[in-house]
Parts: sequence; C-alpha cells; structure tokens
Amino acid sequence: MSLELFKLDGRVALITGGTRGLGYVMAQALAEAGADVIVTSREKEKAEAAAREIAESTDRRALGLAVDVTIAEQVEAMVADSVQAFGRIDILINNAGINVRKPIEDFDEASWDLVQNTNLKAPYLCARAVAKTMKSQRYGRVINLSSMLGSIALPERGAYCSSKGGLIQLTKVLALEWAPYNITVNALCPGPIATELNTVVMNNPEANRFFIENIALGRWGRPEEIIGAIIYMASEASSFMTGASMVVDGGWTAR
Repeated sequence: MSLELFKLDGRVALITGGTRGLGYVMAQALAEAGADVIVTSREKEKAEAAAREIAESTDRRALGLAVDVTIAEQVEAMVADSVQAFGRIDILINNAGINVRKPIEDFDEASWDLVQNTNLKAPYLCARAVAKTMKSQRYGRVINLSSMLGSIALPERGAYCSSKGGLIQLTKVLALEWAPYNITVNALCPGPIATELNTVVMNNPEANRFFIENIALGRWGRPEEIIGAIIYMASEASSFMTGASMVVDGGWTAR
C-alpha cells in the first residue's frame, strides 16, 4: 500500500530542459514510475531524440518540444501543445537553468539578464502557463529546481545565487496562492551534482578540492541520486508538502 503512493500511472509530466543532465534523469525516472512525459529543449532534434529514447526504454508516451522558456508566447504554445497531446498536465518541473561565474564588477548586463531570465523568469512563465489547466483539474505538482545556492552563497555566483534564492521565494508565494486548488509547489535544491553544468568546476583541481572538502560525504553527487526526491515530490507521497525546499547536497549546508 505505501509504495502505491509513489506510482505515477495516468499522470502527465512536463520537464523543461529535459534532454540532458538532471532534466533527462528526472524525465526518465518519472516515466519509469508510470507517467507520460514531455521534455523540452531549444533544439527540436534534441527534444525529439530524448523523448524517443524515453519512450523506447519505458514504454510510456513521450513528446519532445522545442521551446525557449524565457519567451512567454513560446511557453504558452508549449503548454497548449502538451495539453492537446495528452489532455492534461499534472506535474511541471521547472528544470531549465544556466550558470555564469564572474565577479560582480565583471558581470556584463547581458550575462546577468540571461541567468535571471532562464533561472527565474522562465519558471514564472511556465507556472503561469499551466495554472489554468491545473486549477481546472484541481490537481497539480509544480517542482522548481532551485539549488543549495538559493540559501547559501559562493563567490562569483551573484546572478546564479540571486536567481535561485528568488526561485525559492516564488515557490512559497505560488504554494500559498494555489493551495486551495490542490496544487502543491515545492523547490528541489540540489548541491554539487556531477552534471555538465558543473564540469568546469570538477575539471579545475583547486575548485574541485574546495568542493570536496565542503561536502560532508566527501564526493560529488551522482545524477541518479536525485531520483528518490523527485519521485516523492511528484507523487501522492508528498500530498501534505507545499512551499518547502528539499536540499540534496551531500551535507554541505549542514555545516
């Protein structure tokens, strides 16, 4: 009985940036748990290829869509296409993200705007776009991919830290506004996970040593170690959890 709470049979999940890294791992995991999935990328070929791989390996329906999630019109079209294809959207994972590492005085305005638009504006646009569908269903799970750096800071991450901190606050506001419609909104906050986004850090001996020394478990996390958290947050198991931030960081923020 208890394991039934984690099944996603009959659910439809939309994962932005779902063609690589954590996004792909999460999309695959949700499909394995029973959900039909939509994955997005700015590149149509990558989105369709990822969807095809997920469908073939899980025997679930999967759709790949090309979209720039920082552009409202494209986000609205993405949601409309998803509903047309599957009839509903039960789970939204705002995963698309970017990091630019520079000291504040060297941060050009274009780079700052790129990080803020991708990491904070896009989740707002996507959440706003699915609101009508989820409210009419009186059901929804919105999961925003924040970061441990949404609550702590590191040098040269001014844009990233502020965008992820803002995303945690947006999560709380949406949780309060949408609770009457049985829509929960939570933030998943990974720490140092060995993904493409962190390659530049892992390949720098000094930076890598700094990270390892600050992770209580003494190693980088593996992408698949996020699966348990995302299945929990997307399923009935988390039905009384909203406005929360779940940190999966190997113990970094416990210090």
